[in-house]
Amino acid sequence: MSNFKQILDNIKQYVDLNYEDEQEFISILLEKEIKKKQFIVKPGDNFTSLYYVKKGAFRSYIIDDKGIEHTIRLAIDDWFISDLSSYINQTKAELYVQAIEDSVIYQMKYPKVESLCFKNQKIQYFFRKATERAYSFSQKRILSNLNKTAKERYLEFHDRYPEIVNKTPLYVLASYLRMTPEFLSKIRKQIANS
Repeated sequence: MSNFKQILDNIKQYVDLNYEDEQEFISILLEKEIKKKQFIVKPGDNFTSLYYVKKGAFRSYIIDDKGIEHTIRLAIDDWFISDLSSYINQTKAELYVQAIEDSVIYQMKYPKVESLCFKNQKIQYFFRKATERAYSFSQKRILSNLNKTAKERYLEFHDRYPEIVNKTPLYVLASYLRMTPEFLSKIRKQIANS
């Protein structure tokens, strides 16, 4: 059970689980070790899964028609990641999801999650809340990109997620914050000198 304590504690922030609930949930988890730069999702993949990051760091991104990478989401220990639209709609993936460092994840396949949610209202409630939080976070990020300067976006992100800033390569963080690595480096120097 201690091997699953971290993910069970995550769920218990939202619902109380008894021993049977915990066992049912654990039964859908498939643990995998992922090497740095390894992909867990690529565009065109069928039936993507939901992934919980037990240890490590990931990014999801797209590559535009000019070959430029655009980081959509970052995830570290105790976070979930996937091509969420592909997962929810069970369509072909549009995003790359790649390890930023050597990592350990739990894979949850859609049919198993759905079956468990159908049987267990507590688990269903947890996944609904997790989806709502992901949607809310996405909206806040869009508004931040529209209303804040690059420096404001960096400072806000740095203050809120310093552990991600420390784990994420400069070019990935710059892509996530919608700026060039050179511009982000300039912002960091300005902050360090002030």
